[in-house]
Amino acid sequence: MMKNWLAAGTVALTVGMTSTIAQAQTTTVPGEQVGLAVGAPLPEGLYAINTFTYRRTDGRNDADTAVNVPVLVWSTPLVPLGGRVELLVAPPTVFVFTRNPAGQRNKDISINVGTFVGGIWAFDLGSNFGVSLLGGVYLNDLNGDRGSINGGVVNGQVVGTPVLPQLSSNTYRFGVAGSYTGDGWNITGNLTANIYDSPGRFPGQVGAAIGPINLSDSLNFDITATKKFGNFEIGPIAYGTYNFDISQYSAAAGNRGRFAVGGLIGYDFKIFTVQAYVARDVVTGATLTNAFGRTRSDYSTDGWIRFIVPLYSPVAAATPVPAPLVRKY
Repeated sequence: MMKNWLAAGTVALTVGMTSTIAQAQTTTVPGEQVGLAVGAPLPEGLYAINTFTYRRTDGRNDADTAVNVPVLVWSTPLVPLGGRVELLVAPPTVFVFTRNPAGQRNKDISINVGTFVGGIWAFDLGSNFGVSLLGGVYLNDLNGDRGSINGGVVNGQVVGTPVLPQLSSNTYRFGVAGSYTGDGWNITGNLTANIYDSPGRFPGQVGAAIGPINLSDSLNFDITATKKFGNFEIGPIAYGTYNFDISQYSAAAGNRGRFAVGGLIGYDFKIFTVQAYVARDVVTGATLTNAFGRTRSDYSTDGWIRFIVPLYSPVAAATPVPAPLVRKY
């Protein structure tokens, strides 16, 4: 059962937003895939998955950020060339909680990410191995919030700040993953690419004031090695992101990416599954300057919780009871 629900959680990896404000990363949240048997195909049916993460960086005045990702997936009966087709839709939301010191304005905000629509083509290779391919798009140009803040009028000119520059463009997502799920293990590796229409633009007067934004294509990588003991699951996880363009004019200027490691625990309640994990940066391209003017790495800590709930599965046809064999002696 846990194996199936871990596979069901595969769709949770397909949506999300970066939890770093003003330091561009991928639209897909780094770490959203870990703990899931991404390469394993789902049993036919309908599933709901919700993944929530809260992130805090070391910088005293950095904003705390959170991302909520509700997902609905239909694992179809279609299996072209032996691979299960899974269709999904999700509307992620990003939350920002400022931590300015006394005397400075504080404001909490939320930003809707463009709805993600996409699909997965997953293959069972036998011997508990599976692989999957993913493709889809975050429709930021169609229905995402602006991802910027109106700064008002200064010297007769409208000004603004790009809070989430990724939302100035649709995000095209592609992924490949492999999983081993034998003997209670979930050993999974996953790569996810985010591709942008760069330069991107926000609409309206504020968008015109901000102007075009150069966006970096990026690559996420996720590693899971958990083991199930009865209904419990536990094991190490790791994840990271790599920005390709960190030049002066890129939204990811000077920030090559990050890599975090941590641990995961989970429990199978039979009618739903819960997973929780925590990870801490060991490498990061983000920096901060302390009160003494010294610049150092701005490490962050992420906390996650996920719920996986199967909503519907086709009722299997009843297996005929074999007639008893009567032998005459």
